[in-house]
Amino acid sequence: MQQQHHQIASTSLYSPPTKIRIPDLVSHCDFPLKNNRHRKQATVECKQWLFRGGNLSQKKRDAFHGLKAGLLTAMCYPQAAYPQLRVCCDFMNWLFHLDNISDDMNDRGTSKTGVDIMNVLWCPDTHVPTTRVGKMTRDFWKRIIPTATLGMQQRFRETLDFFFQAITQQAKDREAGVVPDLESYITIRRDTSSCKPCWALIEYANNLDIPDEVMESDIIRNLGEAANDLVTWSNDIFSYNVEQSKGDTHNMIVVVMKQEGLDLQSAVDFVGELCQGSIDRFVHDRANLPSWGPEIDRQVAIYVDGLADWIVGSLHWSFESERYFGKTGLEIKKNRTVNLLPVRT
Repeated sequence: MQQQHHQIASTSLYSPPTKIRIPDLVSHCDFPLKNNRHRKQATVECKQWLFRGGNLSQKKRDAFHGLKAGLLTAMCYPQAAYPQLRVCCDFMNWLFHLDNISDDMNDRGTSKTGVDIMNVLWCPDTHVPTTRVGKMTRDFWKRIIPTATLGMQQRFRETLDFFFQAITQQAKDREAGVVPDLESYITIRRDTSSCKPCWALIEYANNLDIPDEVMESDIIRNLGEAANDLVTWSNDIFSYNVEQSKGDTHNMIVVVMKQEGLDLQSAVDFVGELCQGSIDRFVHDRANLPSWGPEIDRQVAIYVDGLADWIVGSLHWSFESERYFGKTGLEIKKNRTVNLLPVRT
């Protein structure tokens, strides 16, 4: 009985943390950071495309300027020629736009939007999209088709379909207040991250024609998965502050706290170690690529470089963008201390 009293007393003295220290993932990743020379032109034209007929409020437009999606695209597709970079940039802005509107949707809303978009990807000439995102999809998809291989088109459609299934599930979980276990979370997060269609765009952006059996081999899938995990899990660390202030639980840190019984900082460190492990997995597999003959090897090297560009580009962009840290990103990149926002009621 005495012990119980002691527990009650100690919990009443507990005050929630006011800050977290984020892991130093930038130093752990020594891949060269590149930038596409067409970045400025693509960024300007892409924003005009996004804002056209969108009735976006000034606040939303400002958020898109602060997002710096053009910079992310330029660092992740550094070798792309202008037409390809422009499509990748449009897709990236489209994804963030979709993310913003799907946050306010229930599972029925996300699946309806998904059906409209998938119909466009399957039947671009005959399906008339009913939503604005559907019309935007048709616009960039028609620019992809002429130079993309059939394999790339199939991978893009298939992975985007997985994405819609996963965000629909996520919306259901959010409504029910469900926090999944770590294994289920990792599986669904690999699809909600929308990295997989971005990997298909690496093929398109660099005019690659890699045989399907090579793209589907274990080592190429593992490399894609390691890159996806790093981009996604590090994003969960960087976006945690904004998400916790909104009461959003679809975040690896929340999952780890619940499953492992860790406090907030220990959970951040735990996810940080998983992120470092995913970079190490990528480096290991990249050093052990088999040979498929000189021409395929040349193209595979470009594709794998594209995954590395995504890893390093997304890490640096996260501090440049205002999406996670407002205007203090570069300061946080140096001191790695994040002051927690109050929970919105």
